[in-house]
Amino acid sequence: MAGSLQDQLLGIGVIDKKKAKKSQHQKHQAKNKAIKATKSGKKVESQQDTQKIEQANREKQQRDLALNRQRDAERAEKALLAEVRDIVQQHSVAIPEDADTAYNFSHNNKIKKFYVTTEQQQQLTLGQLAIVVLGEKHTLVPDKIAEKIENRLPEKVVRVQSDEASDKDDPYADYQIPDDLMW
Repeated sequence: MAGSLQDQLLGIGVIDKKKAKKSQHQKHQAKNKAIKATKSGKKVESQQDTQKIEQANREKQQRDLALNRQRDAERAEKALLAEVRDIVQQHSVAIPEDADTAYNFSHNNKIKKFYVTTEQQQQLTLGQLAIVVLGEKHTLVPDKIAEKIENRLPEKVVRVQSDEASDKDDPYADYQIPDDLMW
């Protein structure tokens, strides 16, 4: 079996003489095209090259689409954050500088503290006010505004559970706790 693969296939009977001649003719034409193209200075593209180029173009399109989706998501997040900042700025409850009551709250598994008035502290415990955390700044907003912010960015709002539900079932609700009692 010293002949070419084509001769071997012909000997076995897998292909006939017509197919062998046609295949040789196509090879000869492709070779002539390549020679003519190199003489004229053009680059010959084979089917494999065009397939590789098409595959590379498809991959590039997919990467571009993913990058565009990511950029759109970042823009939407920035717009949402800007919207929340505007809402907080318009509806924030002012905390006087002489506020002396420390209020501790938990945000992102950290205990944070800021000072409010006693009236604001009472409103916070009743759930009438909520805390919005933007960066390192803590701001008080009314409960209804906090709901709007919570619909957009729930991780920015800190709420205190209202004690009203537990007050109804409290057997000691009739007894008043003394003001000077320290825990």
